[in-house]
Amino acid sequence: MTSYQPTAPSTSQELLTVPQVMARLQLGRSAVYDLLRTRQLASITLGRARRIPTHALTDFIRTRLDQEAA
Repeated sequence: MTSYQPTAPSTSQELLTVPQVMARLQLGRSAVYDLLRTRQLASITLGRARRIPTHALTDFIRTRLDQEAA
């Protein structure tokens, strides 16, 4: 009998916590929450927990790089 083994989420479906985003962007907690509040960085809420999809972080970085290049 084989047991069910859930597959790990792909990188594009991974959800990050605010501290993980803080570390990746090297920003403080207030700065990350400001990005979330102003909707510059997309997030979802699960219960009381705020999670940021990795693709949202990638999109945010790409957008900022494009703005800097313009």
